[in-house]
Amino acid sequence: MGRSGTGRAWWRWASGTLALAAGAALRLGMFVHLFEANGDTLLYGGIAKNLLLHGVYGFEVGGRIVPTLIRLPGYPLFLAVCFKVFGMENYAGAVWVQIPLELAGCLLLADVARRMAPSAAKTMAAHATLWLAALCPFTGVYAAMPLTETPTLFVIALALWAAVRFRESPGWGAALAFTVAVTYSALLRPDGALAAVALAPAIGAAVWQARPGTERRRLVRIAAVCVLLALAPFVAWTWRNWMAFHIVQPLAPRYANDPGDDPHLGWQRWMKTWNIDYVSTYAVYWNVPGDVLDLSALPARAFDSSAQRAETEALAEEYNRNGYKLTPALDAGFARLAEERIDAHPLRYYMWLPLGRVADMWFRPRVENLNIDLDWWVYAHHNAETRFSWAYAALNAAYVLLGLIGLWLRPKLWPYLLAYFVLRSALLATIEGPEARYTLECFPMLFVLGGVALSTAASRMLRTTSGS
Repeated sequence: MGRSGTGRAWWRWASGTLALAAGAALRLGMFVHLFEANGDTLLYGGIAKNLLLHGVYGFEVGGRIVPTLIRLPGYPLFLAVCFKVFGMENYAGAVWVQIPLELAGCLLLADVARRMAPSAAKTMAAHATLWLAALCPFTGVYAAMPLTETPTLFVIALALWAAVRFRESPGWGAALAFTVAVTYSALLRPDGALAAVALAPAIGAAVWQARPGTERRRLVRIAAVCVLLALAPFVAWTWRNWMAFHIVQPLAPRYANDPGDDPHLGWQRWMKTWNIDYVSTYAVYWNVPGDVLDLSALPARAFDSSAQRAETEALAEEYNRNGYKLTPALDAGFARLAEERIDAHPLRYYMWLPLGRVADMWFRPRVENLNIDLDWWVYAHHNAETRFSWAYAALNAAYVLLGLIGLWLRPKLWPYLLAYFVLRSALLATIEGPEARYTLECFPMLFVLGGVALSTAASRMLRTTSGS
């Protein structure tokens, strides 16, 4: 190897090492300053603890352990393994696994970008993607949180890597890696199944494009075995739920309710008639039932008339007097309000509000895990925090813009990545309580597309410079 070849090899090694070191430092800093175990973390951890101590996938209720199905088993099993290794309820141990897991995902995405980019930009695409992924604070902060996001981001990276590998060289290794990735993605969260829906056609296309005869029959057998392997955990989960509850539930309920629990559909429907941002989700949606319904937290768009405001206030006051319990009568009252609002403004309910929720999840400042007020637009209340939030919003927009440019360049697999964006956004448009973290699953693809965009631009600039 010549001196220039040695120099390039040293540069690649140095760039990759620095990116991983910077990514590790970012995540460790967030762990030191932002780590906490509450909310969903304790819910998953409670299931994991009861599974280890009592052999029951459930919660303690009234001194006994009762089964549950409100969460899929992917993350409780992950925590159960961590508890077994690091000690019971040692949530920090889970973070020590998640940080290297996410950095490994960054390496996988770098290789995906290398395989997807044009020949002249492959190496630059890999390094650009690695830096974009390693230094992203939006995904990095969740590595320091014992939640499903980091394992989900890793398995999406693995699914992308396996899909592009299978397209290049179809075989058992890539097919099994893809199967494990998309299966575990769906076991972590129900919406994780979208990875299979969007990316499996890329595998199917490679099977279809194989030479007719022995080669195609071999790939069809591989695909058939992988489909059976992917379905097996959900068959087992469905059977478990049938034995425990006598219902058919292959994933998790939409409203995370066990059989017999009231999902409060009237309240849910009323929330969808006005909720458009995470602030309302945090201040209102998560509080009911079980905590105060603060009338001052309701925005003006929650009412269409003074009479409607009065009716809403009466329902809220009765709920607060009733010990923060959402009775069937109160739920029916919210349902009536919802129907009145939907009948008066159907386009708002079925189009503008869903689009607004999706926009909020894609573009709001991703500061939900930072010690920053969520009402980032009130500059007079907190100047420095608002400026920081604006900077976070600008950084988020930059990642999205790079991803769109990468899509426009149409690298390998781009139709399947676009399909994932569209399917996920369509699903998120249907939820009642928007959260910015629900679009994080799109970031592995944004990293790859952004890396392709940056490397393609750099490659063209270099060609122009050398040509002149």
